[in-house]
Amino acid sequence: MRIITIVLFALFALSNSLTAETEFAKPKPAIDNPRKIIFSIDSAEPKAINHVLSTVNNVMKFYRPENTEVVVVAYSQGIKALLKRDNKEIRTRIEALMTYDVEFIACENSMRTLKIDKKALLEDISYATAGIVEIIERQLEGYTYIKL
Repeated sequence: MRIITIVLFALFALSNSLTAETEFAKPKPAIDNPRKIIFSIDSAEPKAINHVLSTVNNVMKFYRPENTEVVVVAYSQGIKALLKRDNKEIRTRIEALMTYDVEFIACENSMRTLKIDKKALLEDISYATAGIVEIIERQLEGYTYIKL
């Protein structure tokens, strides 16, 4: 009987350690203290783009949209993720995230290099002269950069 009690206690302790909740750093995320996060898309591969979009979605679910400021910078080949005419699934996911105030920023240097006109990109996106510089400046403003 004693062995059973010890085994049950050990299993209980193990199960509690496996299901531990994430502890928020202080100050906790709130409307007046949102988590500021910046992501980048630098690949035209749908799998890579969807990975970034899924991660953004998961972060938004965890912290709640009202407690976050999320920015996604598309540069290099990743600028193609913001094309109106390309992958409908990706376009729908981006537009859905935009309804939660996720800001998508297109790199104008990449647009020039790839000969992409603003008219070819989705509505309601923002622009930066240089995507990498935008990421650097946002980090200096307190954003956490997540590179996937």
